This record gives sequence, structure tokens and C-alpha cells, in this order.
Amino acid sequence: QVNSKQGGSPCQQKRVALLSPVGKIEILGCEMGVHEIKLPKMSALLRGAEASVDCEVCEGAEEMPEPLRQCTAWLRAYFCEPASTGSLPVPALHHPLLQRDSFTRQVLWTLQNDVKFGEAVSYKQLADLAGNSRAARAVGGAMRSNPVPIIIPCHRVIRSSGNTGNYGGGHVLKEWLLSHEKRHKEELS
Repeated sequence: QVNSKQGGSPCQQKRVALLSPVGKIEILGCEMGVHEIKLPKMSALLRGAEASVDCEVCEGAEEMPEPLRQCTAWLRAYFCEPASTGSLPVPALHHPLLQRDSFTRQVLWTLQNDVKFGEAVSYKQLADLAGNSRAARAVGGAMRSNPVPIIIPCHRVIRSSGNTGNYGGGHVLKEWLLSHEKRHKEELS
């Protein structure tokens, strides 16, 4: 259980697991929204990962709150039919970090709204977009604390040198997500 706000009533959290081309993704949330997305750690590229397009809920399908249903549909589209993500609603998000007014929240919302599928920005560019050009390190901290990766696409934030940088799911997963987006963006062009 997680308190929805300071002094608020606890959420009745549900858990869903989605089998994806990158492995099992765990999604936690309640009736109010998605709390967290836990990505698998990838140390090596999965053989045939791109061919494995069947994204399906493998655990927790019963009694799934609407935000989790929307999240699994959005992630399924992201992996299997990326062009359709723009027409799907982004699931409601209900992690306490996203409820508080903070620079981290500002950075995460800016990233979600301004950096589109198949694009990448540097930490410094994202700091500029979020309104504080000298906060590149704080942007890195915001990326580390992102509770809903892929939905809020922290994998699209790279170093100014062009190096991909760190990622919660590991360097291999970040590179896989970036190349997945680049490949599908080129197909759409």
C-alpha cells in the first residue's frame, strides 16, 4: 500500500506483468493511476527480441484497474505498433513524486511532452527545455528517479557527446529502446 498524498488514504495497489520483446515488465498501480513500471535488467541483447511481437499480460490480468489496462495497452502498442501510441491515451500516473510540485516533476513532464518518439536530447538540452539551463546534473537525478520509464521516456536522454549514458534497465536496454524507436521512425518516414 502507498499513501496517495501526504496524509491521504492508502491506495489498493495491483500488480500486472507484461511479457514484452525485452522481457517481463512489472507494472504497479491503483484505481487512480500507475505508480511504477519496473523494467527487466538486460545485460545482453535477446536473440530474436524484435521478432517476439506478442506483448501479453502474463500475470495479474484479473481485477486490473483501468489505468493498468491503459498502461498495458500503451506498452503493447509501443513495442508492437509504435505508430499507434499517439492515438492512445497515456495512462493516469499516480506516483507521489509526480504529485509534488518540484523540478524533477517539471523535467519529467517536459520530457514526456516535448521529446517525441525516435528523438533524443542531451541532459543539458532537457534542462533548457525545463527552464533551468544550468541544471543538467539535476536532470540526471530526475531521470534516475523516474518511476514510469518508457511512458516518461528517460531512455531518450543522452550525453552531449552522443554517448547513451546510464539507464535504470541497463545500458543494453537503453540502446535497444533507442534503436527500436529509430527503426520504426524511419519506417514511418
